Amino acid sequence: MSRKEFVRLMESNIWLLDKYADKLRIDQAQLSGFPRQQMSILVRLHQGGRAMLKDIARREFVSAPNLCAIFRKLESDGLVLRVVDENDRRNTWYSVTERGAELAQKAMETFRNGVEKMFSSLSREEEAELTAALKVMNKIISNMEQK
Repeated sequence: MSRKEFVRLMESNIWLLDKYADKLRIDQAQLSGFPRQQMSILVRLHQGGRAMLKDIARREFVSAPNLCAIFRKLESDGLVLRVVDENDRRNTWYSVTERGAELAQKAMETFRNGVEKMFSSLSREEEAELTAALKVMNKIISNMEQK
């Protein structure tokens, strides 16, 4: 396989997975009643644990002012806790509240159920083949991240 073929296959797979992910996120947001971006940030904060605003902004590709607005809404809804760092008051830490964790868990379960439903028409052979391919892909990408 040539490098160009590899790049085209990756591009095709990324676009396809992105399309499926968008559909799942829309379903998840409709279920929760929160906008998709807020739910995505809440779930990723829940999965990643307590983090500083600047790190979340970099990870989410969202400007700090936009992220502040999102967090103000999540905080007013009792889903996120904001704590100013006592050692450096310029830093603010964010974490999910118990209620936020419950909603994030519910959203992740909805996402998993959506994935299961989306791929339910696969035969056992197709499912095994796709699972093996995804395991290889995850292993290679994890190795790349560590380099």
